[in-house]
Amino acid sequence: MAASTRNLVRVLAGCQRLSVTSPCVSRVSQNVVRQTYVRTYAAAAVKPKPKAKKGEEDKDKKEKKEKRVIDNTGRHKPIGFTAWEPVDDVYMLRFYPKPSHDAGTAIDMLKEFQRLEFTPPDQAVTLDLRLDLKLEKKRKVDPFVSTVQLPHPFRTEANKVVVFTENAEQAQLALENGASHAGGVELVQKILDDEIQADFYLTVPEVLPKLVPLKNKLRKKFPKSKRGTVGVNIPRMLNLFKSGHEYLVERENYIVTEVATLNMPKEQILANIQAIINDVCSHKPANYSPIINRMILCNRTSEALLVKYEDFLPKPKEEERP
Repeated sequence: MAASTRNLVRVLAGCQRLSVTSPCVSRVSQNVVRQTYVRTYAAAAVKPKPKAKKGEEDKDKKEKKEKRVIDNTGRHKPIGFTAWEPVDDVYMLRFYPKPSHDAGTAIDMLKEFQRLEFTPPDQAVTLDLRLDLKLEKKRKVDPFVSTVQLPHPFRTEANKVVVFTENAEQAQLALENGASHAGGVELVQKILDDEIQADFYLTVPEVLPKLVPLKNKLRKKFPKSKRGTVGVNIPRMLNLFKSGHEYLVERENYIVTEVATLNMPKEQILANIQAIINDVCSHKPANYSPIINRMILCNRTSEALLVKYEDFLPKPKEEERP
């Protein structure tokens, strides 16, 4: 009797356990009506944008790359700034446009900076020009290298010049006029071996074809007619390149070159600047826009000063007449 009672308790306990742990299964009637959703509107058709032609795509990209030119003429304050000039002694530079100075005032400021900062008085004055080389349509002035005779040279040592000529009399004349070396093809191997080094290399037209092995060695210093380093008037070429000042266009449209030393009189510095700008302007026809559109003066330890360049540009012939 006791055994049957225990078995009955076990069966009841198992049924209770199954009823607690087993999931509840519900059955859904197959006769229930399912609700379906029907769209009662039509989506707007999106037309694909027509593909732009190749020329139009290039034009759009070019317009995006070009910076928007802002004309502040006649405005009471420039766009993007607080005012034209600050009224206080202490102010945030980024809230005001950079001031533009006269060249004489800029040179006086550089001299004052040098005095206040106790820097070397014989440090070089650097001229930074940004050029506009555009011509009509897609043409432009190619980057160039030029040598100009400054009215007031500031370098203490003369340039070393090598003259190539196979004429003994011309070689002697070159040495008498200040050439460091003069000779024919025998100088080629000495230059390749670094036995001879110079700032400029001049040649007569007859010897130029024989100097081809020096092209990779000399690179930009290789004699060229455009640079005036190929000619027959040796004394005149030596007079220019022995004391001439060379500058070149870098980064497509920039010229950065030294023009004087800070301890020179202001009038001499201005004269040297005028000589370089006159030579730069000669590389672009006068009937186009000015070749210079920005001018900066600075030295090794000072800030860059924006300078008004319009007074240095060559004046039209009509204005020169009385």
